[in-house]
Amino acid sequence: MAYVVLAIWTARDGEENAVADIIRTITPLSRAEPGNLGYEAHVCADDPRRFMIYERYVDAAAFEAHRASEHFQKYVVGDCLARLASREVTAYEPLAS
Repeated sequence: MAYVVLAIWTARDGEENAVADIIRTITPLSRAEPGNLGYEAHVCADDPRRFMIYERYVDAAAFEAHRASEHFQKYVVGDCLARLASREVTAYEPLAS
């Protein structure tokens, strides 16, 4: 079972296009990471400033490797975070049955 991360980003007014471009840039780079099982980004149908990123990893260490990756540091930390009004990141572990 996958380690799942749900990220909700809200762009500052006027920054939605730049944030969307950054997400488009990091999506294929994130999908190519060794521990990544899936990376899907969506924009809210009712608010073009809100984005949801659904990420799946083999484990928590793979997610931490993603956050430490060169592309995450360059595009997200180095650019995107300053363009966001809010950011919520929630990790989910598999529920034992």
